[in-house]
Amino acid sequence: MLTLSSRLFVVTDRHQTDGRPLVPLLQRVLTAERPAIQIRERDLSARELVALAREVQAVTVSRRSQLLINDRIDVALALEGVGIHLRSNSLPVTVARELLGAERLLGISVHTIEEAVQAEAQGADYVILGPIYGTPSKQSFGLPLGIHTLEKACRLVGIPIIGIGGVTAARAREMRDAGAFGVAVIRAILGAADVESATRELIDAMTLVP
Repeated sequence: MLTLSSRLFVVTDRHQTDGRPLVPLLQRVLTAERPAIQIRERDLSARELVALAREVQAVTVSRRSQLLINDRIDVALALEGVGIHLRSNSLPVTVARELLGAERLLGISVHTIEEAVQAEAQGADYVILGPIYGTPSKQSFGLPLGIHTLEKACRLVGIPIIGIGGVTAARAREMRDAGAFGVAVIRAILGAADVESATRELIDAMTLVP
């Protein structure tokens, strides 16, 4: 089973960068730290997504940062060494693993403890669980799960759990204290005026002793 190299996931959304181009913004993020990058641009065609992913991969490879594609296994397979992050209603983890093989990182979004347990049993390398706190981007997934649900999931699941939803530096530390391996964010970094400082602050919150 592959392992995560960072406690921070940056999930992309080029519509939440306050008008700034995505790739140069990610370059600044990766200059500050080496979070995993998950490309999540659902409105792009496969060809457009491959082109964007190649641009991003040029940056992640130079910084030794892990790169994942959201849901599109065809796009991930078009790029060497790129992982896949499945939606909760996507292909089963077992099917995705057969397509990807054992050498690519495979994760999945889950919204309940039961889904997290199932993902581990099926061979996922990690899960992103949420929303832990309230956030506009996750309203379609229902009410926030809360920190106690995260804590229980971390006791029951052996693979890394990444918390998502309403993440701030203070909440990132709270999630780590609850047992989460790390956190995933979109606007907390991509929408920040100083993306380098925002990135370092989140990394520090998960690595420094309170």
